[in-house]
Amino acid sequence: MSRQTDEVARRRTFAIISHPDAGKTTLTEKLLLFGGAIQAAGAVKARGEQRRARSDWMKVERERGISVTSAVMTYDYAGKTFNLLDTPGHEDFSEDTYRTLTAVDSAVMVIDGAKGIESQTRKLFEVCRLRDMPITTFVNKMDRESRDPFEIIDEIEQNLAIDVTPASWPIGMGRHFLGVYDLIHDQLILMERTSRDGMPLEGEPCDGLDDPKLDEMLPEDAVITLREQVEMARGLCPPFDREAYLEGTLTPIYFGSAINTFGVRELLDGLVVAAPPPRPAPAAARPVAPEETKVSAFVFKIQANMDPKHRDRIAFVRLCSGHFKRGMKLKHSRSGKMLNVHNALLFLAQDREVAEEAWPGDIVGIPNYGNLRIGDALTEGEDIRFTGIPSFAPELLQTVRPKDPLKAKHLGKALQQLAEEGAASVVKPMIGADWIVGVVGALQFEVLADRIRTEYDLDVLFESTTLYTARWVSAPTDAELKGFVDSNRSSLGEDHDGDPVFLARNAWHLNKAEEDYPGIGFAKTKEHVEGGRDS
Repeated sequence: MSRQTDEVARRRTFAIISHPDAGKTTLTEKLLLFGGAIQAAGAVKARGEQRRARSDWMKVERERGISVTSAVMTYDYAGKTFNLLDTPGHEDFSEDTYRTLTAVDSAVMVIDGAKGIESQTRKLFEVCRLRDMPITTFVNKMDRESRDPFEIIDEIEQNLAIDVTPASWPIGMGRHFLGVYDLIHDQLILMERTSRDGMPLEGEPCDGLDDPKLDEMLPEDAVITLREQVEMARGLCPPFDREAYLEGTLTPIYFGSAINTFGVRELLDGLVVAAPPPRPAPAAARPVAPEETKVSAFVFKIQANMDPKHRDRIAFVRLCSGHFKRGMKLKHSRSGKMLNVHNALLFLAQDREVAEEAWPGDIVGIPNYGNLRIGDALTEGEDIRFTGIPSFAPELLQTVRPKDPLKAKHLGKALQQLAEEGAASVVKPMIGADWIVGVVGALQFEVLADRIRTEYDLDVLFESTTLYTARWVSAPTDAELKGFVDSNRSSLGEDHDGDPVFLARNAWHLNKAEEDYPGIGFAKTKEHVEGGRDS
């Protein structure tokens, strides 16, 4: 086995998806704890500067207690290298989450045991389904009053149309939550059994559910219920089938309590055994296999000002093939230029170190001075166009202007950078002075205003517009596009790539334009590749 084959097989690159408040950030922290990446559990509960998991580093996240950016954390566990991408749970930032899901090979879906499937969970699940992505389910907060596990399984099967197989089974819930029975390894794991550092002890091996040990270690009613429920679950649910899991048609389900670090080890052990190593990356000409020896990678996220002391811009890059080494020269497909990559970074949330090497599945950060954009490919020479990395037409549009009119140019530069980062759509109307900013959710306007103030030292005003929606426009020929643009300048602008955008005042205005110009495409999405549009 070559070293590359071995390194690819060791990688597990996954994201955590959930509705806000399902406990995703707490689970992220506990996964890092098991990976030895952080030393102290309970930072979420701690005060002051510690009052957040290590993945929520942006100022606005700390103030609001939500994750609005996707952080990357790399750690080792049980002989595997995990690349964990923490995604925004808040629906107003779903576009960032969508792009992050293009860079992972599997996902962990976190569900609140009391609430079951919620709207944002459903949306993110559908994104995973579009990519046939394997999903592992973690039902959290079992230490609180929760719904019946059969009810949760039934809801997942009915609402998400996916088979469910229990990997562990809860014993009680809320104040009577005693632990879980590990159905894969036949062992009893009790909640109150923890070591001195607060980590749960290994489970007690059992010889199946009839083992008398269970009668000794659990109250009589709990044992009777456990045996009945597991027998019923095994009768109703299909056994674990790794092929079905890898195809995205079956999800193993674990029960636990992230805040109590309970059930997390079993989840991680499950990912070690079942989660896929790096998969081929979709590209225009052919899928790019991780075993290919030449380096190829794509940018799925740009993050500005991670380090407030240095106005940095980091391009987050997913390595798809080859063996990256520090100092390598890589071709930037969009510009055709060669980049000397000396200072690529590996991440543990806020902490970072220079990447001496990286393998397919790894996420590296490349300090970026404006030349890298979302969707860009980096290769050892081949022109590869990776596909499926989208921008969505904004659902909410507002104008933005600086409070100090003399700083209009300064604002333009800030908006350009935020648009390249994928934080918002930015359109400069062909007629009129004000910039138009489009977002998916209203909270993004507040976050943008706060970031422009803190990162660019610029006070701005966002004001409502009479605009209904925006669409990227395209035509079969340059002449047809020019004719449309010349006739509709009052309703058009350009985005940060210089691509034309139609700004509709209402649904009738958009429908009329589509009727009057049947040869023109009005697209809701735009792929981040060479400025190309998709519909």
